[in-house]
Amino acid sequence: MSESGGAVDAVVVGTGPNGLAAALVLAGAGLAVRLYEAAPTIGGGARTAELTLPGFRHDVCSAAHPMAMASPFFRSFDLARHGVRMLQPEIAYAHPLDTGTAGLAWPDLTRTAEGLGADGARWSTLFGPLVEDWHGLVQDALSDLRHFPASPSTATRFALRVLGASVPPRRTRLRTPEAAALLAGVSAHAIGPPSRPVPAAVGLLLAGLAHAVGWPVPYGGSQSIVDAMALELTRRGAQIVTGHRVRSLAELPPARAVLLDVSPAGLLALAGDRLRPRHVRRLRRFRYGPGVCKVDFALSDPVPWAAPGCDRAGTLHLIGSREEAETAELEVAAGRHAERPFVLAVQPGVVDDTRAPGGSHTLYTYAHVPHASPLDVSGAVIAQVERFAPGFRELILAHNAVPAASAQRYNDNYVGGDISGGALTLKQLLLRPRTAWDPYSTPIPGVYMCSAATPPGPGVHGMCGVHAARRALKREFGRSVPYPAGYTESSPKRDHHRALSTPGEGCEAWRRKR
Repeated sequence: MSESGGAVDAVVVGTGPNGLAAALVLAGAGLAVRLYEAAPTIGGGARTAELTLPGFRHDVCSAAHPMAMASPFFRSFDLARHGVRMLQPEIAYAHPLDTGTAGLAWPDLTRTAEGLGADGARWSTLFGPLVEDWHGLVQDALSDLRHFPASPSTATRFALRVLGASVPPRRTRLRTPEAAALLAGVSAHAIGPPSRPVPAAVGLLLAGLAHAVGWPVPYGGSQSIVDAMALELTRRGAQIVTGHRVRSLAELPPARAVLLDVSPAGLLALAGDRLRPRHVRRLRRFRYGPGVCKVDFALSDPVPWAAPGCDRAGTLHLIGSREEAETAELEVAAGRHAERPFVLAVQPGVVDDTRAPGGSHTLYTYAHVPHASPLDVSGAVIAQVERFAPGFRELILAHNAVPAASAQRYNDNYVGGDISGGALTLKQLLLRPRTAWDPYSTPIPGVYMCSAATPPGPGVHGMCGVHAARRALKREFGRSVPYPAGYTESSPKRDHHRALSTPGEGCEAWRRKR
């Protein structure tokens, strides 16, 4: 994609999902938009590439997409209408244990509860209200975090559940090892100890979405999502320039609005000379979190999981017990490598045979490591997979590792391997990237941030871009555009159309039991 010149109304720097979403909002309002991307391909954290062997396609960062299925932006964009097939694994995610059993999260609340034995009723009570009003839950979670909850009753239920889940392992209300681990593993997506409030909140949200909309993987890879967004942008007349690294705002063409899908460090690099010293100090105080070491595998055969059900799960959390998850995450938070790190694995081949040739498979993994760690922890990752899938080593045809310290070579926003756009502490989640009522505007007139360093934070949902673009439209062009269908600032529109045919059906059974 190359630059064709001409006047523009708005410029977007960075073509991750948030940058593309911002551009779609701006172009949809009739503006002439140009996007710049330093990499040769668009997508940021939603790219897909041959990282190991020819024909083996690996997702570079994001792989499973509950947030894309639930996001008001993507539901309005309608991925299916744009040719993106979201494939639903039979089991959303699994958490194997050393006992040869596993906690299984199905895209159905009732079926999940039935598999958790003595904790089944507790799991249903925990997630039933959240699954029933998942629209309201998502609307509040993906808001700009500056408004009164659109669904106060659901927000209250959610907050109470977060408080109940933010406890040490010995105080958890889930008594069976499978249920306790099933919640702890999904909470660790926040790259922090499951007993802390933000990881607990992330775990409740993602587990609830597993039962409401599932954790699908895109046919052909995550690249298909951003490719569909880019195609729609070109249909709307936008220009996308790849392989062009913007090193200063002064390089950009004249435009009334500039939206930056960059980290706070990226903003300093682009515009530090135009910021007052106090603003520079604030941006430098922004905290980045622990990192990940990404390891992708080309395999001759499917992973031979020991626990029943794991071979049908799209995503797996490899850490063992709830207590072990807590210990490993505390080690990483303290800046130390865990002997047995938390490993997140995705096996897209359970539903998508395009990822590898001739019956072969891919396995996507990353391990939690300290910020900016230079270590290649492939050995620890292989050991964790082998722990729950004896014989895994013999299936490896090739692997590719990216230590945390090297993550910015793939994505400038992954500072020190932090894939969350900044440390997910409670204060920084609510007040990212700085303490201000408008978190998207910068001290530079007409310049806005729209990356995961702004609310609502990480995930392939596009809502950081939507919120920033709406601010820019109103302030720079005097235009107001509606939020995506099913989303308002004051109250959620009740849309009973299901994203998938299966997820959420178990909630009907929960309501009948009340």
